Amino acid sequence: MTISLPIDAGANELLSRNSLALLMAMILDQQVPMEKAFTAPRELVVRMGHEPTAEELADRDPEELAAIFAARPALHRFPKAMAARVQAVCRLIVDSYEGDPAKLWSTAATGTELLARIEALPGFGQDKARIFLALLGKQCGVTPPGWREAAGHFGAEGAHYSVADITDDQSLAAVRAHKQSMKAKAGKP
Repeated sequence: MTISLPIDAGANELLSRNSLALLMAMILDQQVPMEKAFTAPRELVVRMGHEPTAEELADRDPEELAAIFAARPALHRFPKAMAARVQAVCRLIVDSYEGDPAKLWSTAATGTELLARIEALPGFGQDKARIFLALLGKQCGVTPPGWREAAGHFGAEGAHYSVADITDDQSLAAVRAHKQSMKAKAGKP
């Protein structure tokens, strides 16, 4: 799998080869710019001095993990809450997928099954789950039968709706324009 977001090459490289880093970025992708969410896993690696496993994060003292997330600059706008969410997802990965985040998607027989698995993750509502499914399909080659349908409009080819569609600065601008348009239609600033 090759992630090619308009972020630092080192962050893209980590996201491309480390399924936990990719999952963690998607967890953090809320209420912060996409660039912050998708570079945070690499910053966590730097702070910890190694690439943590799901087991390691699941078993880490919650206050210690929150402190790592909160160190300046914080990995997220809400570091304590996001550290807890990452830890909860890691516990589920350990309990349900033998500690291997990639098994979440690599063992799903259909897009519908994969969507249900993603929706079962703490903090993943319907839209976020569909966006992650679309990201896995469009950029990571995870394409079980029916994945586009399960991803809803986020799975549409040629769309510019979410991070699943971002591969460069131009597609990032198109996604941001779409989101601004949606906010304007909803009457939000």
